[in-house]
Amino acid sequence: MNSKQFDIVVFGASSFVGQILCRYLHQHLAGTVTAWAMAGRSESKLKHFRAELGKGAESIEIIVADAKDEAALARMCQQTRVVVSTVGPYALYGEPLVKVCVETGTDYCDLTGEVQWIRRMIARYEQAAKESGARIVHCCGFDSIPSDMGVYFLQQQADQQFGSHCSKVKMRVKSLKGGASGGTIASMINVVKEAAADPDLRTELADPYSICPPDHQLKAKQHAITVEYDEDLKSWVAPFIMSGINTRVVHRSNALLTAAYGTDFSYDEGLLTGDSKKGRGRARRLAWALDMFMLGVALRPSRWLLQKFLPKPGQGPSPQAQEKGYFDLLFVGRTASGQTLHTKVHGDRDPGYGATGRMLGQAALCLAQDVSKSEKAGGFWTPSTIFADKLIARLEQHADLRFEVLG
Repeated sequence: MNSKQFDIVVFGASSFVGQILCRYLHQHLAGTVTAWAMAGRSESKLKHFRAELGKGAESIEIIVADAKDEAALARMCQQTRVVVSTVGPYALYGEPLVKVCVETGTDYCDLTGEVQWIRRMIARYEQAAKESGARIVHCCGFDSIPSDMGVYFLQQQADQQFGSHCSKVKMRVKSLKGGASGGTIASMINVVKEAAADPDLRTELADPYSICPPDHQLKAKQHAITVEYDEDLKSWVAPFIMSGINTRVVHRSNALLTAAYGTDFSYDEGLLTGDSKKGRGRARRLAWALDMFMLGVALRPSRWLLQKFLPKPGQGPSPQAQEKGYFDLLFVGRTASGQTLHTKVHGDRDPGYGATGRMLGQAALCLAQDVSKSEKAGGFWTPSTIFADKLIARLEQHADLRFEVLG
């Protein structure tokens, strides 16, 4: 590992999120000995972007590699300890890099939220990753670090206060301000498009344990939020669009921890809309809008129309909008004996982009510098199961996230 030229290579550096990540790393790593490089298929775009980064960026190495060129990807992997991929939709472009990372024993992280693709990658490459020593960590952005690390944080606090973990946990989005990029929308559209054409995939996506190991012992029937009233938080609740991936990641974490949260552990996510009739109405409208969006994406004519008006890949919130974004996530846990605990995860900046760039960067640095292969071996990990408290410390110190106990 010490012979590697780089600690981190950002693959897809000129993409929308790739640029956010690179700007963050350029600023955050200035004056440190951490070596990193930018990679992608277009040398001219990479050089143009490097020039935009300003003073000190001229020393950042550039690696040219196409997502479909396994030989070029292998040469890239041989130079680095960790590859961070921002090239999505991952179901369309992501597999060759995962395959090459597994074959070369190179650690990898990304920000995918495509649960069907994650399942395929685990099924195809997990055994080989265990043999080669490659640590593969999906979902290192807003989906699903705040949810996965938020549940981990709550369970650690519950163990300290009550001597046991919570058997029931729920996450509620108290407030959130941010925009969507074309890349995220393209990934969502691809998932729905695949599901519309494949009945087996629709069944798989409905399984809350779809990315858990085959021998998992988890058995609780999971609750899917529609429109309902939350007595603990005195508010109406609407479905949260990211719950489909976040809940699966949390359940995989529990399974990888040999059911540390319990075999009957339950977890759900929702969006708080208020305690009044207006709150109930808002919850209903949000649920209806989500249903209509999914239906529109599933049908070819309306999908074509939506794609004409939605942001295209490479488009997204402005830097000013990213700076003004934020999120507040509330967690409520209850033990089997009825003891309750409330915690919170707060983040500054747009959750999907400004905050995600920082979360992804710190996850990559944590993987490269804080977690040895003797401590965590090769395989497919979730953020909480490989990083644990080390990532929480990094996120609080360097990514403007806060993990708090409310009572």
